[in-house]
Amino acid sequence: MKIRIAILFIAVSLCSYGQTTSELKTHYEAFYKEMKAQGDVSGVINALTHLIVLQPSQQRRDTLAFVYANNNQHMQALNTIGIEKNASDSDLAVQVKAISLKALNQPKRALEQFEVLYQRSPNPYLAYELADLKIQTGDNAGAFTNIEFALGSVKEGMTYAFYERQQPYEVSLKAALLHLKGLVQYNTDRNNIDAALASFDEALTLDPNFNLASLSKQALESRKNNPEEEKN
Repeated sequence: MKIRIAILFIAVSLCSYGQTTSELKTHYEAFYKEMKAQGDVSGVINALTHLIVLQPSQQRRDTLAFVYANNNQHMQALNTIGIEKNASDSDLAVQVKAISLKALNQPKRALEQFEVLYQRSPNPYLAYELADLKIQTGDNAGAFTNIEFALGSVKEGMTYAFYERQQPYEVSLKAALLHLKGLVQYNTDRNNIDAALASFDEALTLDPNFNLASLSKQALESRKNNPEEEKN
């Protein structure tokens, strides 16, 4: 008799647990939709975290990581989906890993993820990111290849945002690529400063308010006019 009662109690408990889990899932799905509609990032993160606990899925993890990354919480984003290079990762997961690793100043690891995205869907924006990271890691030849591809496929109206000033600004993607081209030209042949300056001038002709290109030009003009600085 005691055994039957115990079995009945376990069965009722399991049924109750299943019902409670289902109710909680329904609640947090509704909560997620409401927080998303309101643009409440903290609420969206809270809802997705609960849903992952109640019903884990890689899609939900990718979405949560994207929300973190989009809110500049890059460490949390990577803690959610990891930093490994996985062929089975969704495009969203690879994108999150790439931008978060770049934001956390991990150029070599970020480069791996951007390479995956580029292999899946090559475009001028990804080529720019690859070139930028390759310059940082010393691969000037690889950067030049990416720049040439991007310059050959960039379209009018494409822009790129910069954040080195207190107030972010945008320039044409072509101007941004020409700035990178100038950096590569200087890194490749430091005795031919004029070639790099010509690329910076071309970028500034397209976007006269391109602050980063202006700073690069000023720095090279200073070195050209004061050769001793380059030796030091």
